Amino acid sequence: QVQLVESGGGLVQPGGSLRLSCAASGSLFSLNAMAWYRQAPGKQREFVALITSGGSTDYAASVTGRFTISRDNAKKTVYLEMSSLKPEDTAVYYCNQRYYWGQGTQVTVSS
Repeated sequence: QVQLVESGGGLVQPGGSLRLSCAASGSLFSLNAMAWYRQAPGKQREFVALITSGGSTDYAASVTGRFTISRDNAKKTVYLEMSSLKPEDTAVYYCNQRYYWGQGTQVTVSS
């Protein structure tokens, strides 16, 4: 059983920055890819970013150049550094490992 707990969401002005964290339980964290997804009101959940066990990364086109995913295997934590935030980034952000999901953290970008 794996538990994922997100934190770091909040209200930020357009152009601002936030860092999300996802703390994972379980002994196989370093062997698994980790990903971030988001779901805006009335929309389907969509892929945001992924980091493999080896540290390779992939991003949705909409966030490339603005978001950075990273991981700290010693802390069993994955991060999403978000900058140049736009109102369209407003969503609940979810951490994912295989078929496990966190409860989500709300990010609101508004002036």
